[in-house]
Amino acid sequence: MQNSNIFSSGVVLAVVGVVLFSAKAVMVKMAYLYNVSTEHLLLFRMLFSLPFYIAILFISKSPQYKEIKLLDYGWLIFFGFIGYYLASYFDFLGLQYIKAGLERIILFIYPTLVLIISRIFLKKRITKQQIFAIFITYFGVLASFWGELHFEASHLFLGGFLIFMSALTYAMYIVGSGWLIPKFGTIRFTSYAMIIASLCIIIQYLIWNRENIFEYPAEVYILGVMMAIFSTIIPSYMVSSAIAKLGASNFSIIASIGPISTIILAYFFLNENLSMLQILGAIIVILGIYYSRKK
Repeated sequence: MQNSNIFSSGVVLAVVGVVLFSAKAVMVKMAYLYNVSTEHLLLFRMLFSLPFYIAILFISKSPQYKEIKLLDYGWLIFFGFIGYYLASYFDFLGLQYIKAGLERIILFIYPTLVLIISRIFLKKRITKQQIFAIFITYFGVLASFWGELHFEASHLFLGGFLIFMSALTYAMYIVGSGWLIPKFGTIRFTSYAMIIASLCIIIQYLIWNRENIFEYPAEVYILGVMMAIFSTIIPSYMVSSAIAKLGASNFSIIASIGPISTIILAYFFLNENLSMLQILGAIIVILGIYYSRKK
């Protein structure tokens, strides 16, 4: 009974965390109306969230789970770098070459990559239930974005490759999270990973793009603060806690609700069309998530 309650609470944390992360796309589109660059918007998101992660790290107690070795800190830096920095960077680069619908479909192959990486490196068994749940959620995502697919010959393979790299690096982060969170604890692991990602983005700005960041309208900075709080800080801890409760493989299946929540939020906040096919796809994804949590 206790394990069932832990699993159920993990599902709730995963769903809410993924939906909050998905809201970032809506706020990004709203910010783009003010002609802010992608690099600056990403910088604002992390700059506004960085003080919170530092403060939470200092006030949190060091957990007494397992002995933490120097190599574990090396892995923490690596997974923080690829998870919240490199995966995002590949995603933004790929979106320059392919449509958003195709990007989302390619990006959400990462649950399969999580299972494969876990099987190869952590020797975790892939169950028939997980495979079937992934099949259901993939079918739902594909149905939701089928009408948005517009294949372009130029740069299609380059864009697809970049988005695949984003999916691969994020899958590696999910697997690494499931392995390192028991050592560092949910709060400290998340804080460390996000601080590392923030520093990477700041370094990128200082090296490649040192243009003035204080010339935008107030709305841009307000959206940056909202992204930092509601689409970065809060969901990052919820996702890490969900991974700790569910495991990386089960979380990756539930995270398939991400693109569905994006189109629903876009319908309400950006007045984008919501077709019957997209509604059907959302229902299919939810059924896949329900199946994944059944014991």
